[in-house]
Amino acid sequence: MSYPTILVHLDRTAACKVRADLAAQWARAHGSHLVGLISTGLIDGIIPADELQSGATDCIAECAEYLRLRAEAIGHDFRERVAAQGSLSYEVRLIDSTTVDAVVRHGRTSDLVVLGQRDDSEVKDMTTRDLPQRVVMEVGRPVLLVPYAGRFEGVPKNAVVAWDGSRESAVAMRAAVPALRQASKVTLVSCCAVHADSGADRLLVPDVLQFLARHGVHATAESDVTDIDVGDALLSRLSDLGADLLVMGGYGHSRFRELMPGGVTRQVLAQMTVPVLMTH
Repeated sequence: MSYPTILVHLDRTAACKVRADLAAQWARAHGSHLVGLISTGLIDGIIPADELQSGATDCIAECAEYLRLRAEAIGHDFRERVAAQGSLSYEVRLIDSTTVDAVVRHGRTSDLVVLGQRDDSEVKDMTTRDLPQRVVMEVGRPVLLVPYAGRFEGVPKNAVVAWDGSRESAVAMRAAVPALRQASKVTLVSCCAVHADSGADRLLVPDVLQFLARHGVHATAESDVTDIDVGDALLSRLSDLGADLLVMGGYGHSRFRELMPGGVTRQVLAQMTVPVLMTH
């Protein structure tokens, strides 16, 4: 079990280069084919007025040309960065769909999707502020979310698996096995609020550790009782352990087409400081 195809979403944000480099490093480590996906923005782009020449006679054509050239420039930069790091099977796809639909559709033909964390300071010209949560809820594949701040290099060596015995956490753990195999340290963390049932029978921690061991992952486990918000407790424990990857299930509920993440999921998406491998 591995990630034969890794897809990374590319855009013009400042954090894109870090995300693309990390995706390429994961692809090399797992012998994967890497797909750089770029939505041109023809459908959901908002173009700043100062980007176009004044006096344009055909605004629609000018906008389309601007978006196409911008996407090609992003793809060119991606190719150069991948080639500079050594041999790797890769391709670039330019798609004229909305960004969410493009990532979801192409992500479903991949084994791992790499996205950037939402950055409210990056307003620029794309209306994709809800991209991470939408993709996590809809794509049906594991998603590696990369924080917009910081540098993250190589495959993780110190991973934390958030475990609460739920379907979501089980699916996330299973999807993370290829990454966990390469880690030097794996910690199974269960956070329980004070006065709540610890659910030892439901968690089956010894069985989980045996499951991981049979997949070549040596892990230890800890159970933390906290009087603060579970999301805060989990993020704090990541810092204490010096972790460089968090594995967790993505929790949410649907309202017609709008898919909303649950409380802990939403908090981690907003406050993560290390890459998070998440599935729904």
